[in-house]
Parts: sequence; structure tokens; C-alpha cells
Amino acid sequence: MRLRPEMVAPDDGLPLREGAARFHLGTGFFNPGARPARDLGVLLARVQAKRRPLRVLDLMAGCGLRSLRYGLEAQARSLFVNDADPARLPFSRANLAVLEGTCLLRQTAQKARFLLADCVLRGERFDLVDLDAFGSPHALVPMALEVVAFGGVLYLASTDGRGSTGHDRTAGLRHLGASARCHPASWELALRLQLGVIARAAWSQGRGMKPVFSFCDGRAFRTAVRLQRHPSPHEEGELGMLAVCHRCGDQQVQSLLTLNRWRPCFCGPAGLSALTVSGPLWIGPLQDICSLDAMAEEGQQHAISVSPLSERLRGRLRTDRGWPACSWSPGQIAKGIAGSQPPLPALVDGLREAGFQATANGVMPGYLRSDAPWNIILTVAGDLARAAAK
Repeated sequence: MRLRPEMVAPDDGLPLREGAARFHLGTGFFNPGARPARDLGVLLARVQAKRRPLRVLDLMAGCGLRSLRYGLEAQARSLFVNDADPARLPFSRANLAVLEGTCLLRQTAQKARFLLADCVLRGERFDLVDLDAFGSPHALVPMALEVVAFGGVLYLASTDGRGSTGHDRTAGLRHLGASARCHPASWELALRLQLGVIARAAWSQGRGMKPVFSFCDGRAFRTAVRLQRHPSPHEEGELGMLAVCHRCGDQQVQSLLTLNRWRPCFCGPAGLSALTVSGPLWIGPLQDICSLDAMAEEGQQHAISVSPLSERLRGRLRTDRGWPACSWSPGQIAKGIAGSQPPLPALVDGLREAGFQATANGVMPGYLRSDAPWNIILTVAGDLARAAAK
């Protein structure tokens, strides 16, 4: 999968507007299409603000729009705003001037790793750490987690499309410490690999983590993770391996705690050699439904302006926990039954009636998520297709 380049909005001297924020772009870039990511970040920050006075660290702030919205709409009490490019600092300061006197505001132009190291040395912690990176930010994850308060959130974005979707295995190994192989649900694969990096870093520090939401907007892979004081029971069992056969379409998943032999896929005697395996990666849920509901409630209660696209995204994620980890595309199912895939809702209902978990994939629209064996999925899909043809 090739991620589309960032879109740049021209700065013609007139202020731009998003939500409650009015801002100037300056010399930086701005991606209007990433508004759902910013909307969800504001709603999440608003939920965090109910726990205690909200402290935010925006590590790669650009023109300061995300921080401005955190201050105006999420009522952040403390904002630490940073971007490594000093040329952006005057524009960020001008945009954030409206927050002077309403919150503790600090602005710097440092490299993220130096700022994080300084916060670690001073023992400073934040309720929301926003790391909206271009490229792969995974080397910063251990230090970023060190400055997240217990119960706080790391909101991480990566645009490393080739490495994390299996199209550049060397980059995947370097950046993620994992084998990334091509997979039909490529966006979800990338998110699970990213969560695997965060989980391993959190566990190495004696902490636990829980995904709040995970999605891809076509440009960036975004995950919000709540940091917990200790790992929850059986949390380590959510790290595992995901296998797919590109010949017959079969998929299998195993936890690293119980990793054993892979069963042959449906290719016959050559079934074992046909499997391609990715991991270690997160095989547990991708979304926390309670948090997504709380975000919607906060948005409605405080009249936070979110775009219709953002609300559709939140609603779609809310209908799919992101578990089980196996997902199939319409094309795979159609190929397997040598015909058109039946309507996805009918296929989901048919698999549930057969006693399996099934849902529409919230990360990959149109995809099926299920724990049913591949041959059962094809049998149910084939029966539905033949019934519709009569």
C-alpha cells in the first residue's frame, strides 16, 4: 500500500478555521484531510480532562493547530508545544497567543528526543502526549511512554507505509523489530505492528497498555493507547503472530505465549510452505468501545465541533472492537467461491448463526472480521450467493 503525500493548504494571509480554532499556516504544511485525527484527539483529550487538570505535550506541533484546539476545546490547563523547526516557532506563538492567561503555555523548538530526555530527567509527566510524526517515530516510543502519566494517553502517528505493510521487509525489521509480510488487511497489519512496539516498550518498563482507538486515514497509521500502572491479567497473551496463505486465502493467529506449529492451510500437502507470517504484533482488540462512547458524549455535552467524516469514523470504529485479528477482503471471498461476495451484513449474520464471531471490519471498510475457519466462511458465503441467484 502506498500512502498518499501530505496535502498542503496555501497560506494567502487569511486565517484558516477548524473547530473553535482560527490560525495561520505560515511556512509549515497543513493537511485538511487529517481533520478526523484531530477531532478524535480533541474528544479524547476532553475525556482525559475529566480525570484531572489536563497536561498536554505536543511534540511535533507544526503551526500549533492541535495544541490550539486542545486549549480551546479540551480546556487543557498546561500545554507544552514543540517543533524541531525553529522557523515555525513565530507562527506557532502567534496562533497560540489567544491561550495566554488561560493555561500554562510553553513553546520550544527542540528535537523530540532531546525534549523527551529532559522531561524524563525532570520527572515531568503528561496526561496526553501527541506524537504526530512524519515517517517512523517508533524509536521515540520508549521515552515517550516514560513521560506519560499513569492513566494518560500516548497518541501516536506514523506514515511509514512501506515498512509496516510488508512492502519493505528490511525497513519493517529496522523500525518495528518485527517481520512485516504483505497481508490483505494491510492497514490493520500496520496498526497491529505499531501496537506491538508500544506494548513491548510498556512491558519493559513494568507498565501495561490498553488501545483506545486505532485507524488509518490513508496517509498515517494512528493509535491512541492508555498507559496503565501494571499490565492487566493475561495482557502479554495479546502479543503474537499472524499468518496468511496468499494461494488459498486461509489465515491463522497465535499468541507468543502458546506459539506452536502452524496447521496446514487449505492448499493440500504444500499448505505449511504457503504460509507467510508477520509479527510479533498485537493480536488483541484495537478499539475501546467505552472510551469511544465517552468521547461522543463529551462532544455532544460541550458542543465540540467535529466534521461528519470524523463522526462516521468514530461510529465505524465503535461497531468493531478489532478482534479477532483475522480479516478477509471482498475480493478474497469472491475468488474463493468463484462468484460475487454476498452482502457483508448477510455474511456476518450467517456466520453468527453458525456459532462464530463475525463483524464488519471498522479499520478496513468492506472487509469481514471473523474467527470462523476459512472453509466455513467460504461455505456460508457460497450458500448465500447461490440462494441469492435463485
